[in-house]
This record gives sequence, structure tokens and C-alpha cells, in this order.
Amino acid sequence: MSIIHNLLYAWSHYSFIRYALIGVLLFAPMVGALGTLVVNGQLAFFSDSLGHSALTGIALGLMLGLRAPLWAMLAFGAAFAIALCAVKSRGAASTDTTIGVFSSTAMALGVVLLSLRGEFAKYSNYLVGDLLSISPGDLPPLGAALALTAVYCALRYNKLLLLNANPALAKSRGVPVRAVETGFACVLALVVMLSIRWVGVLMINAMLVVPAACARNLASDTRGYLAWATSLAVACGVAGLALSLAIGTAAGATIVLLLAACYAGSLAIGRRSGA
Repeated sequence: MSIIHNLLYAWSHYSFIRYALIGVLLFAPMVGALGTLVVNGQLAFFSDSLGHSALTGIALGLMLGLRAPLWAMLAFGAAFAIALCAVKSRGAASTDTTIGVFSSTAMALGVVLLSLRGEFAKYSNYLVGDLLSISPGDLPPLGAALALTAVYCALRYNKLLLLNANPALAKSRGVPVRAVETGFACVLALVVMLSIRWVGVLMINAMLVVPAACARNLASDTRGYLAWATSLAVACGVAGLALSLAIGTAAGATIVLLLAACYAGSLAIGRRSGA
């Protein structure tokens, strides 16, 4: 109870805590919902590569003279996702090999460009993120991204589930496979790039994958799967922020540890149910 009391006290006395909590409430449902599609489509490596490409987006933004690198990150993230989908569809190499090449190249290019300009130390905080740095101006883009994610899931969720389960069947049912895959990659890139500053390159993939992996052990149908993943992302996001304030730790990493604990618990529950 003292942790909740501390969060309520901080909420009422410090504006930056209010912004961080609102940011979590906007961010968590997005990663919860999109994470189910990432896990179902076995795209965990792909979402991780998007996070790595953020450093190159930052470097390109600096080279273009932009004060805030967000727009360059969004543009590069979308281009990265589209290029990766195009190369993957050709089947010249296995999917994990293609993603590995893109991921390592983007990460290396970003580090080289930032270090070449002497800016790497300044932007190294993007590696771990800082939820407490969310400002009032950051909330409208997060809200818009949440609305876009909700609309996209309402229109494409079932098609993506079918595509992930059986691509040949999806194609025979008239699902535009390439367009659906590319559209999802772009939406995922938008959410990753928009959130990377507060969650961090090293934590963003865990935020996407762990709630969905946990939900998979608890849900009995697709609707429950989505509800569990979203609820766990929100609950652990709020609790992790409160706990990080109480013990003085990094918020993103604390949230991930709580999600990992939930995953361990879901494994035990899943085994007991199976028995």
C-alpha cells in the first residue's frame, strides 16, 4: 500500500510524475495489443531490430539539422520496415538471417554516425530510456498513436491473425498479404520510434513481447489473449513506475522485471491448468 500511496502523493505534488503516468497509460495499451501480433507472427526479432534502427534515425536527424530527431526517427523507421519486408518477401535468405543483417547494420551505422559527430554520449540515454522525461508536448502524439493503433487493430487484427496462422489460406481468402505485412510493420515502427526515448532501445522489445507471451499462457481464446496482454501491460506499467519511484530505479527496467515475474507466474498457472 505504501507504494501506491507514494505514487498518489507524487501524482498530486509533482507534474512530471503526472505526465509519466499518463504516458504509461497511453503507451502500455499499444504495446500490449501490438505485442500479441508480434508474438503470434514470431516477429520478436523484427521488433527488436526496429528498436536498434532508432540510433540511425537519431543520427540522420542530427545530420539534417533537426533540433528533435523524432521526425527523422519516424521516417527512417518506416523506411527500414518497408525495406526489410521487401527483402524478406524475396526469400533470398531465411527470415531471421535477413532481420539479423538489417538489425546489426542499422545499429552499427547509428553508433558510427553519432560517434563521428561526437554526439553519442549525449544520446546514449536512448539505450535505457527515461519515463520521467515525458513532457506535456509528448502526450498528444502518444494519444494520436494510441488512436491509430486502435483503429488499425479494429480493421486488420483478424486478417493479421489469419495471415500469421496460415499465409496460404489468407491469400486464398483475398487478404493482400504483402500490403497487410507492410502496413503492420509501419504501425509497429511508428509505436517503437515514438516510445523509444522513454522506454529505451534495450527495453522496447521486452515491453512488446513479454505481456503477450504471458497472456498466451493465460487466455483461452483470441479475445482473452488481447485483453490479458493489454491489461498486463497497463498494470505492470503503472506498478513498475510506482515501484521505481519508491526504490529509485530505472522505470523501464523495473516494468520489464514485473512483466517477467508475471510471465513466470503464468507458466506455473499454465502447467497447473494443463495438469
